[in-house]
Amino acid sequence: MLQEGLIITVVGMSTVLLFLTILVFAMKLMAKTIEFVSKFMPEEVEAPVVVRKETNTDEEIAVAIAVAKMKMN
Repeated sequence: MLQEGLIITVVGMSTVLLFLTILVFAMKLMAKTIEFVSKFMPEEVEAPVVVRKETNTDEEIAVAIAVAKMKMN
C-alpha cells in the first residue's frame, strides 16, 4: 500500500512538473509572437493632456516676498 502511494505521488508530481514546463514555454512563445506582431501593428499612443492648475497669484507673491526677506537676513 505504501508503494502504491509513492507511485501515485511520483506520477502526480511528474504530471504537474510537465504541465508547468509546457506552460512556461508557451508563455515565452506567446511573448515573442506578440513582440513580432507589435512591430507591424503598434498600439496608438494618445498625447498626454496637460492640465494647468490655476494658482492664486497673491499667494505666490507672498511666498516670493518671504523668500526674499529670508535671503536678506
